[in-house]
Amino acid sequence: MKGSACIPVKCGIASPQADAFPSMKRAVSMKDVALAAGVSQPAVSYAYNKPSEISEAQREHIFAVAKKLGYPGPNVRGRSLRSGRVGAVGLMIMDELPYAFADPATTCLLRGIGEISELANVALALFPLQKDLANHAGDAANGSLAVRGFVDGLIAYSLPDHYPVIEVARRQGIPVVIVDAPIIDKVPFVGIDDLQSAIVQMRHLVELGHRRIGIVADRLRPDGVRGIVSRQRFQEATENVVRARIDGYLRAAEAVGLGFDDLLIVEAGGFDRASGIWAAEQMLQHTGLTAVAATSDVMALALVQAARERGVAVPDRLSVAGFDDIPEAAGAGLTTIRQPLIEKGRQAAQLLSELLSGPAARKPRVPRVLLPTELVVRSTTQAPAAAR
Repeated sequence: MKGSACIPVKCGIASPQADAFPSMKRAVSMKDVALAAGVSQPAVSYAYNKPSEISEAQREHIFAVAKKLGYPGPNVRGRSLRSGRVGAVGLMIMDELPYAFADPATTCLLRGIGEISELANVALALFPLQKDLANHAGDAANGSLAVRGFVDGLIAYSLPDHYPVIEVARRQGIPVVIVDAPIIDKVPFVGIDDLQSAIVQMRHLVELGHRRIGIVADRLRPDGVRGIVSRQRFQEATENVVRARIDGYLRAAEAVGLGFDDLLIVEAGGFDRASGIWAAEQMLQHTGLTAVAATSDVMALALVQAARERGVAVPDRLSVAGFDDIPEAAGAGLTTIRQPLIEKGRQAAQLLSELLSGPAARKPRVPRVLLPTELVVRSTTQAPAAAR
């Protein structure tokens, strides 16, 4: 237990004594809780503000006593004035709030962030950013106004390359941790090796014998464009994660003699199920395909749904492989790349917590975290009919 030498506890975890409880005629203070719980006042402060400094049992004991006393916790406004902090962190996302709560990958990330933030007694604020690349300057200004004075630190989730709001926040002295993208020198990062993971995903299809392969991509740029992807469109992509995954597909395909023009790549123009259904309809017009790799499970599941509605048997006529392993994937029998979505959130929140942990802040324990992925083979992929 960290700091145990300076946090005395009477007889381990003391039981509150009846005469230790103060009169309810005045507001209960942190000192009152410490007296009733049989611990030091710093221990009570740690329970609310630095939970890692004391044991879980001691923390739960303090909370139980505080609840019985009616102690609401430290005065947030007073603490903010003393420390210069507001007790909140922000999550910047590219899409609107309804999407954030509907997208399985985002909700898993939020869950992971929330687990760490809850332990540290920190509020989480969401900052949805506009999608139009042409309005980057406006977003930078809006982001600056949104975060100034409202959060102590920020987590940036899968933003496009060269998005200025991150640099604006850093110039304001706000600590930032990036999840997935972009990768910026000296900025803490949590993600996966998207390129290598995509190579594994596509390699699975080509090793089954597939050569007529399509790719469904969520979005290459946040500009609303959708359709068949040209080489130029791919080269100009700013969505780092999707670009890296397509690059991985191309490398794995190249190993068996397939080039860019041998693969049908369709951009959905968004990350939601409706965009995936649209892309699936375009893909299914090309009846010669035997397999499709999707840059997300949402896209893959939309394709499976659209294929079956058209009478295209999966996997007998069309194999489908996704990416993410969202909760819905297992029930659908989807072959996919599993990534630790919840752990991403935990790691990002932990890094940000370390940035905020003391006056030496700004240098977390691990500046860059790459989490492992694995191929999960289920029932939506098999060898093409010609190879069976």
